[in-house]
Amino acid sequence: MRTSKELIVHSKLFNKENRLRSWFEILITCCLAAICLIINLTGSIPWYIRIISSIVCGLTYVRLFVIYHDYEHRAILQNSSAAHGLMSLVGLYMLAPETVWSRTHEHHHNNNSKLSMSGIGSYPTVSKDYFMNLSKKQKTIYLVNRHPLTIFLGYFTLFIFWLNLKSFWQSPRKHIDSLVALLLHFIFSGLVWYYFGWQTYFIAIFFPFFLAFAIGAYLFYCQHNFPGVEFKENQDWTYGNAALTSTSFMVMNPVMNWFTGNIGYHHVHHLNSRIPFYRLKEALASMPELDQVKTTSWNLAEIRKCLQLKLWDTENNRMITFKQFRAEYPALP
Repeated sequence: MRTSKELIVHSKLFNKENRLRSWFEILITCCLAAICLIINLTGSIPWYIRIISSIVCGLTYVRLFVIYHDYEHRAILQNSSAAHGLMSLVGLYMLAPETVWSRTHEHHHNNNSKLSMSGIGSYPTVSKDYFMNLSKKQKTIYLVNRHPLTIFLGYFTLFIFWLNLKSFWQSPRKHIDSLVALLLHFIFSGLVWYYFGWQTYFIAIFFPFFLAFAIGAYLFYCQHNFPGVEFKENQDWTYGNAALTSTSFMVMNPVMNWFTGNIGYHHVHHLNSRIPFYRLKEALASMPELDQVKTTSWNLAEIRKCLQLKLWDTENNRMITFKQFRAEYPALP
């Protein structure tokens, strides 16, 4: 059995992209998204076809976002001005402009599974002892940030508010592209509503983005918050162990693997974020040591278990639900 450091070194064998494949993947995804958008905007097409197209559009946005995320990790299409221009537009369109996404997501990779109240690039996670010493307001904010509704409403909470409104408000000069992303999104939405009506706006704009961001927010949550996950204090944390013990392998069927850009192979991605998304499965096959990582899935029972986890129990080395926490400390207000 190789160590995590040895696995990281081995994983670098899969860093090299197939340039033609990378362009094919991004262009076919953009084309599918454009076709779905055109169908959704065409009122003469039967409503049931437009609803199906709206769902497919939302799923395609998930894939588009994952490819953009790969580009920002420098896994594909580097040193290409055409790719940079296209990906910059994708980042604005997907409400994840480069400045805030790169900063927060790099922080996430370098701090994944560290106990933290900040939640920069991730969902905040603290120990039950730390939680008990928080003020009432801090406890409320913490629980709201981890609430299922916050995840389900990721369109508003994570993308509109956190990635754009909050980042621009805190640093307007640094994150001017967050303001641009919001303005473009709401102008486009307003034009669709004005010229095509609210029903078309719902089918063509609101639902695809709502679905994509709900799926994205949950994927981001469950792949680091699941039964069996391990969290560490800073001094006990290592990059390799965080990938192997604090990141899940989300089992999906081939269709969902395509729409999610193989992001289910998340433990491989966290071991080496420079591996192109279309080589993650290949990389996993070469590292049998990774077969032992915890898995998640779209099973509703598993989704419920993941969403119930709230606090880190240091004594028992596990995540616990708020109900378990209250049972242990019934006298707390």
